[in-house]
Amino acid sequence: MQLKLLRNALLKLNYAGKTLLIDPDLGEKLSRRSIAGRSQNPMVDLPEPIEEILAGVDHIIVSHLHADHFDEVAKARIPKDIPLICQPGNEEAIRAAGFTDVTPLDHFVRLGPIVVKRQPAQHGTGAVAEVMGKVMGLTLEAPGEPSVYWCGDSVLYPPLQEAVAKAEPDVIVTHSCGALWDGTLIVMDAAQTLDLAEEAPQAVIVATHMEALDHASVSRAALREAAQARGIGRDRLLIPADGESVELRAPAQAGV
Repeated sequence: MQLKLLRNALLKLNYAGKTLLIDPDLGEKLSRRSIAGRSQNPMVDLPEPIEEILAGVDHIIVSHLHADHFDEVAKARIPKDIPLICQPGNEEAIRAAGFTDVTPLDHFVRLGPIVVKRQPAQHGTGAVAEVMGKVMGLTLEAPGEPSVYWCGDSVLYPPLQEAVAKAEPDVIVTHSCGALWDGTLIVMDAAQTLDLAEEAPQAVIVATHMEALDHASVSRAALREAAQARGIGRDRLLIPADGESVELRAPAQAGV
């Protein structure tokens, strides 16, 4: 499995012979409004041209319709016939944008050898979670590949913790920038990311969704410092830069 972080939540995965693009936000730097009053968003450029990002993509996954996960540029630039998976309730809006092969992830779907399962996620707590709306996490499994738990835009909360414990994934992808809405955490911060790492000691954590939006409260450097203070090393916590690829193997293949 090769995972490339492009920017924010945008990932390109080469997994079991398929190329998956997750949560495409393709807008130019500073092209959208500020959220926290610090800067227009996104605060950084994409690390490569859109044509390269879309090259070879077999499937698109859209976890929810916030602009930093599926923006107007993505709607315009992604070929409309690429198969797209979304959470139930978003399919009509995506079809209205012209996409012709849209599958809501009610429970699971198969993409060749890959099984994609929907998992719980909660975009904040209390009234803020209601404002943010429904989101989803997911898991990926395929023969010979590491199992992946992608948390999505979620805080650490009991249903997610229970799902991770049940899945026992080899890799967990977190959104770890500590984004705030009206002072309330809406994705994991450093403490929640590291709590999850300690609860799932078998997994490698890949922290993403960092240093791209102006309502974030945790930098990559701050997360690394917090991890070191808790004895979580670079072998357990990966914090890729924008444009960086990491290769991850199933446990039986480790060291091969």
